[in-house]
Amino acid sequence: MVFFHTSSNTSLSPTSTSSLPTSPTSSMVEQTIQNAESIIKKWDLNSSSLITITPLFQPNRKEAKDYLKCVMDLRGTMHFLVSQNSAPHKLVIAQTLMQIAMKRLENEFYQILSSNRERLDPELVSTSLSSDGSASFDVEEDEADQQKIAGESINEVERVSALAMADLKAIAECMSSSGYGKECAHIYKLFRKSIVDRGLYLLGIEKFKSSRINKMDREYLHLTIKNWLNAVKIALKSLFNGEKILCDHVFSASQTIRDACFAEITTEGAKILFKFPELIAKNKNSPPDRIFRLLELHGAISELRPDIESIFNVELTSAIKLQALSSLQKVGGSVKTLLTNFGSSIRKDSSKTPVPGGGIHPLAQSTMSYLSSLSDYDRILTDIISIHPPIDNALFPESYFNDPTVIEAPKQAASVHLAWLILILLCKIDSKAQLYEDLSLSYLFLANNLQFITNQVQTSTLKHLLGHQWLSRHTQKIKQYALSYESVAFEQVYVKQISWIVPDGKLRDELKVSIAGKLVPVYREFYETFSTKLNADFVRVSPDDLGNYLSDLFHGTRISSSSLLQSSSHSKGCLLR
Repeated sequence: MVFFHTSSNTSLSPTSTSSLPTSPTSSMVEQTIQNAESIIKKWDLNSSSLITITPLFQPNRKEAKDYLKCVMDLRGTMHFLVSQNSAPHKLVIAQTLMQIAMKRLENEFYQILSSNRERLDPELVSTSLSSDGSASFDVEEDEADQQKIAGESINEVERVSALAMADLKAIAECMSSSGYGKECAHIYKLFRKSIVDRGLYLLGIEKFKSSRINKMDREYLHLTIKNWLNAVKIALKSLFNGEKILCDHVFSASQTIRDACFAEITTEGAKILFKFPELIAKNKNSPPDRIFRLLELHGAISELRPDIESIFNVELTSAIKLQALSSLQKVGGSVKTLLTNFGSSIRKDSSKTPVPGGGIHPLAQSTMSYLSSLSDYDRILTDIISIHPPIDNALFPESYFNDPTVIEAPKQAASVHLAWLILILLCKIDSKAQLYEDLSLSYLFLANNLQFITNQVQTSTLKHLLGHQWLSRHTQKIKQYALSYESVAFEQVYVKQISWIVPDGKLRDELKVSIAGKLVPVYREFYETFSTKLNADFVRVSPDDLGNYLSDLFHGTRISSSSLLQSSSHSKGCLLR
């Protein structure tokens, strides 16, 4: 005959130690069994009295304490009888009483879980009780002591919650030490899993398939992502954390039971929760702006990783951590792919129509709007890009980052990648400038677009990522293009007007002096200010050259524009040369 269940943890806690002496007498054994029979049968579920529907732990908690004490005393007596291998009939009686008691405690355990569903809400538990557990149920304490444990400063709801947790813990310890831990854990897992699953449902977390994600329209998908971002913190820090605190408290006497319970209660829901970002990353129809939602998903998981590691810190919940890590990696890979595709889309832009008046090209507007928004996610971008092979600095023009100290080391990966995308844009804008037949207008186009790009950098987080050196160099480039525009425009006007005639020598000289007096001093000041800072290729006319050109006016001389503008006919090349 089997008298005891095999317990995963047969050691007794200090509150559950039997009060029997080390070597009880026969009369003491008899007295313990009789006392246990009196108390246990009073609360027998098979009784026809009102006791079957009356909670043992409410309202008179003294009876509950007496009940637990007699069960622990009975357990001690049974161990003594087994060790002495005597009085088998008494052992049978004791075993029968123990089974009746365990059924009653199973029922009480479930009733406490059920009647305190709201009070044992994981969010409430996570805020009202620390993870080490502060509520307890000592069989030697009176009612006043028990209420003191709940805390004098907490409100009524928290007090009742703490008492319920203490009752659950006391029952769990009693059943576990008596070899009925498995039955207790089974009830707990079934009930609490339904609580967690419902909590996730109320947060809008559901199990998606890739096919459903791919069919969602843009607006609905963005709303679904936004809901997940709001829900994941609550689910982790309140729902799962609260459940862990409760589980650790109730089954504090057995690590094996509490780890198994927590894993079975949370694994399914947590894996569904952390699978969602991976499904979004796998979406085959991701437009370029999807990158911002992916960055938010990546940032959320990264921010919560310490909590994930802390809450799911046992081997049985490792699958949850692996799923979160998998989503993090998949989202990061998708972001990298979208960045690569974005660079390719700039290169592949095939528009051949010059922007009227040398204005801002739509490609520059859309690209800089995109990159300015991306720069707001610099920390997340750095985390992602640093994991993947960065852009090779050898691909940049020499001394592109002349002063690397202006960029903070942690941000360098994102800085280099964004600078690379802007470089692609600048070279593309340069090729668009060649569509203009009017050379001066092409320089005006370059100046306008480079000014627009630097303004976008200056007014966004790009300023801090690219650094002062980048801005200074490109601002200087704008001045070079502006000067080139003025020089070419002058040459074009000069070629046209040099063939004009003023026959009267006096009038001709007066016109020359008047024009020179207005142009040369102003141009000389401009020249002296900027010529030392500009590339020689951009200094097309010196003040002396200007005077010589003016002296030849109004003689009716014809000159070939190709010979005068010969130095202007070379390709401008990429903006950064």
